[in-house]
Amino acid sequence: MKTKILFLILILVTLLLCSCGSPEGVEENKKYETINLNIYNWGEYISDEDDEECGLFDVNAAFEEYFNTTLADKYGFYVKVNYSTYATNEDMFAKLSNSAVAYDVVVPSDYMIQKMVENNMLRPLDYSILTNYGNIDDEFKNMPYDPDNMYSVPYTYGMVGIIYNSEFVKAEDVVDESWNLLWNQNSQGESLSYQGKILQFNNPRDAFATAMYKNGLDINSDNPEDWNKALEELKKQKPILQGYVNDEIFNKMKGASAYIAPYFAGDFLTMAADNNDLRFYYPSEGTNYFVDAFCIPKTSHNDENSPNYKAANEYINYMIGREAATANALYIGYASPNKAVVEYEYYQEMLDYNYSVYNEDETECLVDAWEILYGKSKEEANVNYPHKNPAYENYKISPDGVDIQTHVNELWESLKTENSTEAWIHVTSITIVVGVLGFAIQTTYVKKKRSKFYRDRDRELKKQRQINK
Repeated sequence: MKTKILFLILILVTLLLCSCGSPEGVEENKKYETINLNIYNWGEYISDEDDEECGLFDVNAAFEEYFNTTLADKYGFYVKVNYSTYATNEDMFAKLSNSAVAYDVVVPSDYMIQKMVENNMLRPLDYSILTNYGNIDDEFKNMPYDPDNMYSVPYTYGMVGIIYNSEFVKAEDVVDESWNLLWNQNSQGESLSYQGKILQFNNPRDAFATAMYKNGLDINSDNPEDWNKALEELKKQKPILQGYVNDEIFNKMKGASAYIAPYFAGDFLTMAADNNDLRFYYPSEGTNYFVDAFCIPKTSHNDENSPNYKAANEYINYMIGREAATANALYIGYASPNKAVVEYEYYQEMLDYNYSVYNEDETECLVDAWEILYGKSKEEANVNYPHKNPAYENYKISPDGVDIQTHVNELWESLKTENSTEAWIHVTSITIVVGVLGFAIQTTYVKKKRSKFYRDRDRELKKQRQINK
């Protein structure tokens, strides 16, 4: 009897161990091997929580279950998604260039896709698998960075605008909706009163763009002089800034320690949900837009006949299907290039529910999320911009042979380091120097005084000894 009980316990333990770690949708008795599908994406850039009230679900877990229950027999393997994140396009590029980790899907921005294509880092997509590609709006096909749609499928897009706090920024100061506000000026160039409450991007690409749009310069210029002019504008701006920021902008704008900042429309909606005084506009001089897209990086383990390559295409196809794409668009808050999302009434309702801001009795819409994301096309937002392409392109080489990217990086470094010491540090330093000098002078004076005292004393003692003799 004891032997039978022990045998049953061993069977149960074995079954339990076999079930642990199995990918979604895989039964205990697996028929196929499991491959790891490595996804590399921006932080906070995919729906990863189950929140039915807000229209969200864990899309990576859902893809695993879908693949392992629906497609495993077709392909002869199961999939386990390994998901990791990066902070910038440049971080992603460096990791792919140097890392031993083989990523299967990445989500770079437009100009970085162009750079990766030029460096032979991407595999062509398999459109026999991408059956949901028809969901992508034609406006986002044949883009300059991928004119033949060989390497990328658009995921999200957005435009840069100016966020301001309506409690502290006067209505008359934003009526012209100009980039000048970032320079503490109205559109007539008259000074305003927001010095020390203005933020600027802490990266050269976006910071220089604000200055170039303000002055009608081409953000994709191959003329070093254009970038030098933009630098002069940024130098003028620097003294009135509170600081250069990236993610810090969220706390600063939500907490009203800063009143004015340039940033992306989708992120504004996230901030406005926590501070009902925040407002947004696209500058009248024009603004840039970005597109982030799914790509398959070229690695040693995902040639076009490999399981990873096929699974990567299936992953992209799943993510541009209506349900997953809707959840992702609602989670991220950026605009979607996916017609199946934008035309979906459920998405429109949930976008309003998640992101629009109303007054206390909900009789007035203070921030209309749909209007912010889709109220202006990129063409309409750039109607006054003299250059035809408001999207970033890869940096170029000037006709004189100047590497523009290197030139811009050098200009940015000079901007950040020039007079970068804060005023209070200068005051403190001067105070310390004055104090040290004062102490030194006082010490010298005291020493001289003491020296004279002792010399006078010694002469007096010597004189007394002579008298006594």
